[in-house]
Amino acid sequence: MMTVPNFLPLSPKRSFIPSNTEQRKVTMFGLFFFILFTPGVSEFVCTSSDLEMSYTFCDSTAHAFMFNLTPCSTMNKSVWQAALTWIPRSDIHFLKIVFNVWYDGAKALLWKELLCSGADDEYSVCGTLKGETLVSEFDIKGSRINFPKGNYTILVQGFSDDSENNMVMCLNFTMIVKQDAF
Repeated sequence: MMTVPNFLPLSPKRSFIPSNTEQRKVTMFGLFFFILFTPGVSEFVCTSSDLEMSYTFCDSTAHAFMFNLTPCSTMNKSVWQAALTWIPRSDIHFLKIVFNVWYDGAKALLWKELLCSGADDEYSVCGTLKGETLVSEFDIKGSRINFPKGNYTILVQGFSDDSENNMVMCLNFTMIVKQDAF
């Protein structure tokens, strides 16, 4: 004979047995939490008829990070609007960004930029404290380049020192340009 547990409600309004709606909410929150904080999970930035972009974290630690780009096109666009949400795991007083770009497997660009030096910084990320939520929208100018059709890998690393020893963020973007702009 099988015994069936009998759950008694804690109060007239709540019981131990969650409703289907509550189960769905818990499942959706768990899925969102897993995607947001799991390293190595590919996140789509955008996809269109001429462009596809996604990113993964290239370091082994999970990050609370989200990046979005509009419009999702390289055709006749000179400015993209970007939206960034990030919760850094350390204070951002100094931040050096290093971009490495490969086009169809060949190294195409190395660019280093000091965003935060600790004095008279102009970017909103500068001065963000550990655990604070940084929400920023900005334009990416300079996309005046006509990107030839092909596969691009863009490694973006953020360092908290000039010697590039203390990495605070590492993203591996994949950009697939599906058609030539010219």
